[in-house]
Amino acid sequence: MAAKRLVLVVAALLLGLAGCATLDEQQRKWIFQPTDRSWWGGAQAAEGMQDVWIDFASRQENGTPVKLHGLWLPQGHAEAPVLLYLHGARWDVRSSAHRMRRMHELGFSVLGIDYRGFGKSTNTLPSEDLAHEDALAAWQWLGERQPQARRYLFGHSLGGAIAVRLASEVDDAAGLIVEGSFTSIPDVFSTMKWGWLPLGPFITQRFDAATRIERVKAPLLVVHGSEDRLIQPELGRALFERARGRKQFVLVEGGTHHNTNAVGHWEYRRAVADLFGLKLASQ
Repeated sequence: MAAKRLVLVVAALLLGLAGCATLDEQQRKWIFQPTDRSWWGGAQAAEGMQDVWIDFASRQENGTPVKLHGLWLPQGHAEAPVLLYLHGARWDVRSSAHRMRRMHELGFSVLGIDYRGFGKSTNTLPSEDLAHEDALAAWQWLGERQPQARRYLFGHSLGGAIAVRLASEVDDAAGLIVEGSFTSIPDVFSTMKWGWLPLGPFITQRFDAATRIERVKAPLLVVHGSEDRLIQPELGRALFERARGRKQFVLVEGGTHHNTNAVGHWEYRRAVADLFGLKLASQ
């Protein structure tokens, strides 16, 4: 999330937007920044991936039908571990195709989805609860499609907080990976220019990963770039420290918010093999 967006959040809070519902709606817009566009090169990287559709009735929206679009990149054998990839704010799932392919190179079958409001998924304003519901639907889809495979969760940035929440509520996750993520939205705000303002209680979309990570039983891999200026490495380290189970923290030297997965690819290989005990695909 850009600093400019957070400054706008500050302005909205200080002006006392008309009613809590309006305040919550504006925060959802600024935090998610939903779009049907992809980051530069994302569409090309997604070529060859399979389009999948996940349909379900939303309990959060009183049974409203939901259609999620996803990209599916399977391995050639059914026993391969599967990975649910949860992207961050602003860009659609195609923008994560490069990361998805790198995880595929490690031996995972990979499913990446767009939350509601992104890409080709149902066009409605996303929220913390709706994104969680979307992630859960995708998790269940993977379980039905690959019932014998071990399932893992991967979340980048905002998607990391979504992945942590899902991992804290399911009992069949073989492992959790979060990259460039954080402890909570109020904590992220506190690292910004206007972070000294006492506005934490007004933030409705809190994404409290720090509390939820304590309930995660699956092995945890936290990866952060040393040069991440959007989400400070200290927030990734703090999230790691709150976890209680088997865990590993990898600080990728020179990694930024957007390239850590590429710069630290070999570090990923070592960590995934050591922590999860996976036999990785050969390069």
